[in-house]
Amino acid sequence: MGQGAFAFGGMSHIGSLLLLPDGVRALAATTFAEVDEAALAPVLALPAGEVELLLFGCGPSLQPIPALLRNKLRDRGVRCDPMSTGNAAQTYNILLGEKRRVGALLIAVE
Repeated sequence: MGQGAFAFGGMSHIGSLLLLPDGVRALAATTFAEVDEAALAPVLALPAGEVELLLFGCGPSLQPIPALLRNKLRDRGVRCDPMSTGNAAQTYNILLGEKRRVGALLIAVE
């Protein structure tokens, strides 16, 4: 991770990612400020309970999740936890290993 890229599963990807139980998706957002409802559409389209916690890797530092996005996710039963991208990636791996219903939105960092 770093230099605008992620390595996972023997592969690498340049740019931001959305990791969900049904797959990994590229995100167009290059900053957390660019994350909007359209970026979260795949999360909102999942059946209720599929993801209980969505980790937000906000980039190099913690940033607040806009109330509109947080409320939309909460209405679908998804809790949000913002943190730096590095911490979000590490936490995602731990929770996934525990078989938790977790997703992550990771903004790529240089």
